[in-house]
Amino acid sequence: MKKNFIKYFVISVFALSSLASCGEAYDSADYSAKTDNAATADEGACSDEAYYDECASAEEPRFSNVSGEEYSQFAENGFRSVSTNPLSTFSADVDTASYANVRRMIKDYGRVTDTNAVRIEEMINYFSYDYSKPDDDAPFSVTTELSSCPWNSSAQLLSVGVQGKEISSSERVPMNIVFLLDVSGSMYSEDKLPLMVEAFSMLAENLTAEDRVSIVTYAGSDAVLLEGAKGSDYKKIIKVLNSLEAGGSTNGSAGINTAYELAEKFFIEGGNNRVILATDGDLNVGVSTEAGLKSLVESKRDNGVYLSVLGFGTGNIKDNKMETLADNGNGNYSYIDSMSEARKVLVEEMNGTLFTIAKDVKFQVEFNPELVSEYRLVGYENRLMNDEDFYDDKKDAGEIGAGHTVTAMYEIIPVSAGLPLKYQPAETEKAGSSGEYSDELLTVSIRYKNPDDDESNTLRFPVKSDKYTDYPSENMQFASCVAEFGMLLRESENISSEICYDRISETLSGLDSVHEDEYKAEFAELVRKAAANS
Repeated sequence: MKKNFIKYFVISVFALSSLASCGEAYDSADYSAKTDNAATADEGACSDEAYYDECASAEEPRFSNVSGEEYSQFAENGFRSVSTNPLSTFSADVDTASYANVRRMIKDYGRVTDTNAVRIEEMINYFSYDYSKPDDDAPFSVTTELSSCPWNSSAQLLSVGVQGKEISSSERVPMNIVFLLDVSGSMYSEDKLPLMVEAFSMLAENLTAEDRVSIVTYAGSDAVLLEGAKGSDYKKIIKVLNSLEAGGSTNGSAGINTAYELAEKFFIEGGNNRVILATDGDLNVGVSTEAGLKSLVESKRDNGVYLSVLGFGTGNIKDNKMETLADNGNGNYSYIDSMSEARKVLVEEMNGTLFTIAKDVKFQVEFNPELVSEYRLVGYENRLMNDEDFYDDKKDAGEIGAGHTVTAMYEIIPVSAGLPLKYQPAETEKAGSSGEYSDELLTVSIRYKNPDDDESNTLRFPVKSDKYTDYPSENMQFASCVAEFGMLLRESENISSEICYDRISETLSGLDSVHEDEYKAEFAELVRKAAANS
C-alpha cells in the first residue's frame, strides 16, 4: 500500500508540474451555470410497416461533413440540479464503434474530422477493466468508486462499473447466424468489401457443427447465397465469401427482411439467433432514413433474433444509420478499420459481441438532495431515457454480452455547508435526511431482463459518502483519461482549461495496465499523436 501511495503521489506531483503548458486556470463558477440542459426527446414510431420512411420528417438533424460521412448531432450533457431532477435514467451501451472510428481519423488525419463522431461512453467501453467478477447466479456484478474529478476541481467523480459474466467455449450455446453483407458499389474499396470478407472468414474459423450459417447479400436487390449450412463446413462458407463482388445501388431494407426470415427459418430454441450486418451504412434504395430503419428493426426484434452491425470504410460511412440499426435491433455496433480490430471484435471478444447475457439493461441513479447539489452524466447523450421508462418493461434498452464491461461516470457537486436546500419536505423525508439514509449520496438501480424473459429484475446499490477515496484505482484513472480525451476531442465546455493531451499522457504513463494491455498502450500512443497535431 505504501508503494502505491508513493507511486500515486509522484505521478500527481509530476502531472501538476505540467499544468502551465495546458492552459489558464479553471474557473469553477463556469460549472454552476451549466445546469439542466440535458433532456430526452420522445421519438414517435411508424405504425405502417409498409411505409417506414413516412417518419423521416421526425428525425433528429444530422451533420454531413465534407467527406460525405454522416453522424447524428447531439448536445453534450450538462449539469442538472438534484432539487428539481433527482433521477438520472439511461440505457446501457456496449457499442465500441466510436472509439475505433476516432482512432482511424487521428491515425489518418492527425485529428477528428467531425466532433459528432465522438461518443465518450463508447470510447470508455472499448476497453476492459478489472472489476469484481459476478456471483455464479448473477449475470453481472457492479463496482462503484468515488474520488476527485481530475478535470473539474469543484466536483467528485463517481464510477459505476458493470462486469458481465464470462462463458467458456464449453458453455456456449449453438449459434444460428445470418451474415448480411453489403456488396453495393460503395463497398468497392480495399477497406470495405475485401476487409469484410477477411473478417467473416476469421469468424467462420471459430464455428462448430452445432452452429448454422446463412449468407445474404444486398445491392440493388438481395440474394441468398447460403442457407443453414453447418458452421463446421468452413470450405463452403469461405467459397461463398470469396465469390463476392461489389456493384450496384444499396437496398439494405430488402436484405434486412430476407436475413430475418432466414434467421427465423433456422431458429434454434435456447440458442443464439443473430443477424450480423456488415456495411458502410450508405443505404439509398428502399427504406433509407434513420427513422424508417428504426421502425423496420423495431418490428423484428420481438422474434428473438438479435441484430449486430459491423461498420466498414471511410469517406462516406453513415454512422448515424448503423448506430440506429444496432441500438434498435437489440444488438451492438462495432467499427472495423483493420484486421486487428476484426480479430478483437469477432475472435477475442466473440462471446461479448455475439452472446447476450442480459437485455433491456437500464440504469437509474437517485441522488440525495441533502448531500448532492448537482450532477452530470458523462456521455450516453443518445441513450437517455425518461425516468418513468425505467419501470416500463415495454421500453427497449441496451444489451450486455458475455464478459462485457460497461462503465458510467458522473460528475457530482456536493452540497456546500451552510447553503439552504431547495426541495420539498416530503422529498427530504424520502431521502432520509434525518434517518437511516442520511449518509447515502445516491443509489444506483439497474433493471434488466434475462435473455429469454419478458419481465425485468431490479438490483440496487447504495453509495455512501464514506466511499470517497483520494487514491482512485487504475480502472478509474484510465477511464477518466479516456473521458478527458473524448471531451478534448469534442471541444467540450465541461472540461477545465488545465486539461490537455500532455497531462493525460503523464497520467497514463504511470499506470501499469497501460503497459500490460496492448489496446490501452495503443490508446496512450493515440493521445501522444493527438498532442503532436494539436
